Amino acid sequence: MTEPHDPEHREQRPPAVRPVEKGDVLELDQSASSAAYDPVPAQHGSGDRAGRFWSPRRIPAAVLALVSLGGTGLLLYDVAAVRADRPAMRWRRVLAGELAERPLDNVWVLAGAAAALAIGLWLLVLAVTPGLRGLLPMRRDRPVVRAGLDRTAAALVLRDRAVEVSGVQSVRVRMGRGRAGVRAVSHFRELDDVRADLDTVLAAAIRELGLARPPSLSVHVRRPTKKG
Repeated sequence: MTEPHDPEHREQRPPAVRPVEKGDVLELDQSASSAAYDPVPAQHGSGDRAGRFWSPRRIPAAVLALVSLGGTGLLLYDVAAVRADRPAMRWRRVLAGELAERPLDNVWVLAGAAAALAIGLWLLVLAVTPGLRGLLPMRRDRPVVRAGLDRTAAALVLRDRAVEVSGVQSVRVRMGRGRAGVRAVSHFRELDDVRADLDTVLAAAIRELGLARPPSLSVHVRRPTKKG
């Protein structure tokens, strides 16, 4: 005698697959995988909140820390030596003598003060600015993903799109953080027509780059220089 099989555990045969003819499209049933896939909802309109990437500046910070540590340690050692009734180091005696003899309006005193001021301002600028000027932030369509695009790569994309325009012989692209300058050479067609096509193609290419702050576009078209 045979026991009845549970319909939930009965053997299921895979569906028959017919041979794919040339030019046909093989379609797969992805209803199960699509139901299990739960994508992260996109945040539309959040591109303006994508800020620039901050540079770690490890090497300048390490060099400045070592120089400051060495100078501070040397000064503290000399002060401790003077407190212990020992003569100060020669460099400190010379520096103290020069500062005592030279007036404040001396050229060397003013030059040293200007150099110290410039170095201090430079360090402050490095501390409060993001750096990484060659990296353009992209739109943050996902809250956990942050991406950037190198300016050189963006310029190559625009150049490749520009050379596909009819009449364009050569293209030079200068990609900045706020402006994309394109200089093209056209050897046939009217310059106004080539410029209009470049404006349309490059504007679409800039939108497709997905940048948080799309740069403005500047297009210049000219004829090739005559040889001889």
